[in-house]
Amino acid sequence: MLKISHISKTFNPGTVNAKLAIDDLSLTVADGDFITIIGANGAGKSTLFNAICGSFITDRGEILLDGEDITLMAEYKRARTIGRLFQDPMRGSAPGMSIEENLALAAGHGGWLSSTSRADKELFRRKLSLLGMGLETRMQQPVGLLSGGQRQALTLMMATINPPKLLLLDEHTAALDPATAEKVLQLTEEIVRDGQLTCLMVTHNMQTALELGNRTVMMDHGKIIFDVSGEERKKLTVADLLEQFKISSGKALDNDRMLLTR
Repeated sequence: MLKISHISKTFNPGTVNAKLAIDDLSLTVADGDFITIIGANGAGKSTLFNAICGSFITDRGEILLDGEDITLMAEYKRARTIGRLFQDPMRGSAPGMSIEENLALAAGHGGWLSSTSRADKELFRRKLSLLGMGLETRMQQPVGLLSGGQRQALTLMMATINPPKLLLLDEHTAALDPATAEKVLQLTEEIVRDGQLTCLMVTHNMQTALELGNRTVMMDHGKIIFDVSGEERKKLTVADLLEQFKISSGKALDNDRMLLTR
């Protein structure tokens, strides 16, 4: 379980460029929750992920993961139990290393300049075959030669080959073409479901936010302004979300990218 209690973060405090990015935010995520997160640009979605991952230390509040206080824990230590995918498919894998080497490194069983066991190779082939992209026959190919969709699917596999306590997906399909994005979302749903993973996924697509997972959270100016799940969520439409944003924030949503992806 992830428990975030009253965290806040101001960048450049005491200057004319001071920016309150997270404002007294609290969130409890139960084991097995798959939460989609929506909000306009600058709402604090990626900043929240950075706080969870330890990219910076919050000004106040605490973050607990499975009962362990990770508020002051170094980022590299959190990375052992927190998986993350970014919007840019080029992040999260090493382009000069082969598919096999990347997977071995992610699995903690070797990698660059290390030999991979026959059992690991068979595991990697089996895992890659689930992607339906033919990568299981190209394991010696450098990752830098893959398409964006192939690379993002591989990164998803790398992030979950050792099931993390928490998986963070930061608009991980936003840079892909619609058909590839749909394929990666399908893979995401299957991997999270089959692995019974706890997952937070930022998305700009409001329809996807309602269709995937079991809970939807809306953010604005570093706060959570709406949190819905269960039967109430099943009844919602994109129009309902837009109206809820207006009610909760006091203004209409003006993010073109979100409005165009209903």
